[in-house]
Amino acid sequence: MTKVAFVQMRPELLNPEVNYERADKLVREAAGKGASLIVLPELFDTGYVFNDIEELESIAQPVPSGKTVEFLEWLAQEVESFIVSGTAEKADDGFYNSAVVVGPSGYIGKYRKTHLFDREKLFFKPGDTGFRVFDLGFAKVGVMICFDWFFPESARTLALMGADVIAHPANLVMPYCPKAMPIRALENRVYTITADRIGEERGVRFIGMSQIASPTSEVLVQAGTDEAVGVAEVDVRVSRNKRLNERNDVFKDRRPEFYQILGV
Repeated sequence: MTKVAFVQMRPELLNPEVNYERADKLVREAAGKGASLIVLPELFDTGYVFNDIEELESIAQPVPSGKTVEFLEWLAQEVESFIVSGTAEKADDGFYNSAVVVGPSGYIGKYRKTHLFDREKLFFKPGDTGFRVFDLGFAKVGVMICFDWFFPESARTLALMGADVIAHPANLVMPYCPKAMPIRALENRVYTITADRIGEERGVRFIGMSQIASPTSEVLVQAGTDEAVGVAEVDVRVSRNKRLNERNDVFKDRRPEFYQILGV
């Protein structure tokens, strides 16, 4: 059994130093409760509602050489845990809504958001990394970001790639995700960790309701609408067992030759 956690926090727009301080406090709380894997929200370092590209340019950081990854590496080493966190990535060809994975030994990798939501398309380029699974030793962790949840293919791809746990940094504004993620967990027989933010930013309100769901769709822990840390135990043996009964296995029973619609 391994303990995992979400951090639900209220980022301050365009103020990374304040956001680092808030994340430090909450990550330490999660680690103090024994969490080996801790998930922070989408864009935890920058806030979300940018007025223009100049604001994003002033605050985004390169990955892995920027301040945000340096902070997360230091923090992961301090608490001796792995961290998955959203961040605004500054790249040579533009900006990406990204997530980074770090551990006690440093930077491990990144994922760039595949499905951009609403005004994100004005600022970020569509992700080009494809979905990725990171082997942390105690578990294989897949990463998706916020609106990726709306597409069942996201979680299914990560599960087929071997993910035991799906880390899901988010800035949720629609009410549906907390009901949907237990289904994503069930249909793929994986654990899911949704780490949402809270608060209101330039008229946009975020719902909170971060949660950890089990491979049987049980919500193991869920937050409300305040800053919070949620911790739950996961057993990767459960997520690696895709059998429902003596005759059914959710992966072996797949019939992909009938799923594709030609031309769509």
